[in-house]
Amino acid sequence: MSKLITTTLVSLALAAAAPLAAAQATAPDAAQKSQAQRPDHGKRDTRLPSERVEARLAQAKTKLKITAAQEAQWNAFADVTRRHAKAADERIKTMRDGKESQAKRLTAVERLERRQQMAADHSQRLAEVIAAAKPLYAALSAEQKAIADDMLTPRRGRGHHGPRHPA
Repeated sequence: MSKLITTTLVSLALAAAAPLAAAQATAPDAAQKSQAQRPDHGKRDTRLPSERVEARLAQAKTKLKITAAQEAQWNAFADVTRRHAKAADERIKTMRDGKESQAKRLTAVERLERRQQMAADHSQRLAEVIAAAKPLYAALSAEQKAIADDMLTPRRGRGHHGPRHPA
C-alpha cells in the first residue's frame, strides 16, 4: 500500500512538473517577443530626473485637463517638481562621484546618520510638494480630483518609488 501511495505521489509530482517545464521552455520565446515589441522594456532609465520631468509634467497636465483658471496653481506645483528634479540630479551626481572616490567604508553609525539625514531631506521635500499640491488640488474639479487621486495612489507591484506614472 505504501509503495502505491509513493508511486502515485511521484506520478502526480511529475504530471504537475511537466506543464511548468513546458512553460519554462516557451517563456524565453514570449520574453523575446515582448522585448521586440517594447525595446526599452527591462532596461533601466538612466536619464537624470531633470531630463524626464518635463515629459511627466506634460503628461500629468494633459491627463488632469488643467484649465486656464488652474494654471497658476499648476505652475507653482510644476516649479517645485522641476526644482526637486534638478536637486535630485545633483544628489545623484554627488553619489556617483562619492562612490568612485570614496576609499574607506562608512561605519555602521555613519551609515545610520546618513540615512537619518536623507530621511530628513526627503521629509522637507515632501512638505514642499504638499504645500504646492494643496492649492492645486483645491482648484481641481471632482473629476480632476478623481484622476489625481488615481495618479498618486500607490499600486501593488509598483514598488515604493513615487507616484504611478500616468498612462
